[in-house]
Amino acid sequence: MAVEDPRSPRETDWEDKRGDGLDTPFRARGDWGGVVPRDASPRPLAALAPPALLHLVPPSLPLSLLLLLLRTPESRAAKFLRSGPCTEPGPAASGVPARTDPGPESGPHRDMLCGFWRRCRPLPEEPSVSAQVVAPLALPSSPEPPDCGTKRPGLRALKKMGLTEDEDVLAMLRGSRLCKIRSRTWQKERLYRLQEDGMSVWFQRRIPHAPSKHIFFVQHIEAVREGHQSEGLQRFGGAFSPARCLTIVFKGRRKNLDLAAPTAEEAQCWVRGLAKLRARLHAMSQRERLDHWIHSYLHRADSNQDSKMSFKEIKSLLRMVNVDMNDIYAYQLFKECDHSNDERLEGAEIEEFLRRLLKRPELEEIFRKYSGEDQVLSTSELLEFLEDQGEDGATLAHAQQLIQAYELNETAKQHELMTLDGFMMYLLSPEGAALNSAHMCVFQDMGQPLAHYFISSSHNTYLTDSQIGGLSSTEAYIRAFAQGCRCVELDCWEGPGGEPVIYHGHTFTSKILFRDVIQAVRDHAFQLSPYPVILSLENHCGLEQQAVMAHHLRTILGDMLVTQALGSQNPKELPSPEQLKGRVLVKGKKLPARHEDGRILSDREDEEEEEEAAVDLEVAEQRRQAKQISPELSALAVYCCATRLRTLHPNPGGPQPCQVSSLSERRARKFIREAGNSFVRHNAQQLTRVYPLGLRMNSANYNPQEMWNSGCQLVALNFQTPGYEMDLNAGRFLINGQCGYILKPACLRQPDTTFDPECPGPPRTTLTVQVLTAQQLPKLNAERRSSIVDPLVRVEIHGVPADCAQKETDYVLNNGFNPHWGQTLQFQIRAPELVLVRFVVEDYDITSPNDFVGQFTLPLHSLKQGPDSLLSSPQGTATSTCFLRMGPRCLQPHFSSTSASGTPEELGGAVGAGLHHLRALWSFVSLLHPALQVPASSGY
Repeated sequence: MAVEDPRSPRETDWEDKRGDGLDTPFRARGDWGGVVPRDASPRPLAALAPPALLHLVPPSLPLSLLLLLLRTPESRAAKFLRSGPCTEPGPAASGVPARTDPGPESGPHRDMLCGFWRRCRPLPEEPSVSAQVVAPLALPSSPEPPDCGTKRPGLRALKKMGLTEDEDVLAMLRGSRLCKIRSRTWQKERLYRLQEDGMSVWFQRRIPHAPSKHIFFVQHIEAVREGHQSEGLQRFGGAFSPARCLTIVFKGRRKNLDLAAPTAEEAQCWVRGLAKLRARLHAMSQRERLDHWIHSYLHRADSNQDSKMSFKEIKSLLRMVNVDMNDIYAYQLFKECDHSNDERLEGAEIEEFLRRLLKRPELEEIFRKYSGEDQVLSTSELLEFLEDQGEDGATLAHAQQLIQAYELNETAKQHELMTLDGFMMYLLSPEGAALNSAHMCVFQDMGQPLAHYFISSSHNTYLTDSQIGGLSSTEAYIRAFAQGCRCVELDCWEGPGGEPVIYHGHTFTSKILFRDVIQAVRDHAFQLSPYPVILSLENHCGLEQQAVMAHHLRTILGDMLVTQALGSQNPKELPSPEQLKGRVLVKGKKLPARHEDGRILSDREDEEEEEEAAVDLEVAEQRRQAKQISPELSALAVYCCATRLRTLHPNPGGPQPCQVSSLSERRARKFIREAGNSFVRHNAQQLTRVYPLGLRMNSANYNPQEMWNSGCQLVALNFQTPGYEMDLNAGRFLINGQCGYILKPACLRQPDTTFDPECPGPPRTTLTVQVLTAQQLPKLNAERRSSIVDPLVRVEIHGVPADCAQKETDYVLNNGFNPHWGQTLQFQIRAPELVLVRFVVEDYDITSPNDFVGQFTLPLHSLKQGPDSLLSSPQGTATSTCFLRMGPRCLQPHFSSTSASGTPEELGGAVGAGLHHLRALWSFVSLLHPALQVPASSGY
């Protein structure tokens, strides 16, 4: 047993005793060097506390809490204790002035101890959080004059945006205390402040997190709504005037941020300010984005803010931008740029260092091939380059336009010449996108029957998480529409007060009103796309509430709702998306003509997930009610009458274009496997909806490509569950203006087609991909400066089973800044008209599965001839790119009718040879994978 030290606590030796022997009263704890008592005998708290903490120890502080504090070594504790003042709440309450003196007895550890003390005492107020948890930049009370040169990148960025004197932006820079609203009881005031870079907003959290968890980026904002226009504010914001409220809607899965400002004017400052910032960011050129990205990292690496970079700071910069460079080589490069020979880089020296760092030898080789000895491209040489790459519309006038748009040197621009920098800017520009710019708007024929289109469809649209206990929300419908979804599902059940509700029956999912969902459809269904929306009703209501559903549909949607056929009552084919612009179709059960006055539906649609559920009395009763259909609701099923698909044999009475079959993924696969061509012919004339098995309790998805191969139009996926399945769905509907409708290939539209996805015929195209280089890949662990990715590139082909393949490059060790591969991947393709190409970057790990870095997916037929780039939203302010060289080569120019027919464009752009110089800007927001998505539970 340890003997109590008779000396005064302040005279006790507090050296860190690591392994001093068994009789030592303290033992080292891990790498932290903390100490904990070995014996269990009681000791005075004063004898256990370091002198710097004695005056903070309340008499009633539990021993366990003090021991938790003591796990931090004194050296670290002293560092934290010196970081800032802390005000003690206790003495002030009794009339004794609170301690506010700064020095070694203040800081975050003292804040922590104060927090423990507060929790020991019944204080009503929540402990405050220091506004310096992430050390945001100090902001001036007023902006610097425009003519005053500043070395701070934030003010520099705002100056370039022309917003240094904008009143709304200045108010955001000063910050606002806004009330964050989560529920009726959780409504907390938090500090929100625009960072000086103009691209991110810092926010306060009750518990300090890593710095990256205290900001959100302006470019990640989908929309800003004023007033009570979100589900959260409509339910919980009643105590706040609509004029004081705003909602920030984020891209991806991040939850909405519902806020209430102290005044209506302050709320308007944020609404207007965010709108201006988003507009300026959208208008920024690639050069401006790169310039801002470089200066932001320079500012962070310049530890003493003297605008000079020592070698240590240069090494820090390299780690920040995801490159682990050999010290000898890095120092050699540093000295080559240090013309002043003072071991510091400044001004032009820093610029030269960055220029050397950003060099791309692979692309410079292409430039030199066409520019010759003078190292500049004339208009005729640029035209030659464009023609060699098969660029559509390549003319001298077009070459001149490119020079004027992307050349950085004014003198070269005046002489109609393009330098290497201008050439690089062109390759990095949207005009150099691999996605054919003509396909970014609605370019397909929208006048064909609905059955001739793939239609973006959602399953269990109301859910934000799993189908067992997830949250149901009208916001899920809004997000689905924002992603181009055109067919949403409504699971309707009996609700209290005569109002139907929507939720996943017999589970713990929350419930929302049917009426609220229809209002969300009215307000948001046609904001992105004007083409028709299909409401897929899964009806479990009795006759009375079915009539209520029909009433809500008619009164809320009004003229949007299709209530009768546009022409003939028995059409031979469905109307077109063009004819149904701005209209809403109801997919539901239809009473047979002889039962229009009756109530029993003899031919009901049984979903497999219900058949697999356990049958009890309550379920049996609800199923009995579901077999009934009210005439009011039946009358609304005009073009989408739900029916079971029992057989694929031709109907004696001819095709029934207004009938829609719903199949589970299992049954659809059975049809594809056993009667592939018959299933394709069926889908050429009627709509088919495929949904995930009910056994997917975590709302996982199936591969949609196999359903598209057979012509299924409504391939419903769980939009709330990210993964490669949703990447494929986003890639399929990326083109045609993202309107949610994609014209099927000709071989899937002809009623007498002989196409069978299981037997597509011989290879018709060879796709060659040469992976060259990448730059500025994001760090997966932003909090660890030493964390550097080992990137590899994988190219995946998704199409008919015979085409599906994937190949990958070797990994590059410790280089996410400018890795080089120079490897060639080749694929044989049999049905190019159905192929999706997915590019994936991963961080190689020898002991565990690779970590996901980014991806981009698009249809093969939308790859443009010429120097291209795959574009999507970058993460943060980084500009991540990957240069590829691709070339499809036609092996069989004349296609047999047994496999496909149509124009080269319809057949996937397979005809024509040539090399493609591509740059892939990997997606981190709009085409998100779970590894990069902001968690739905992220706080602010």
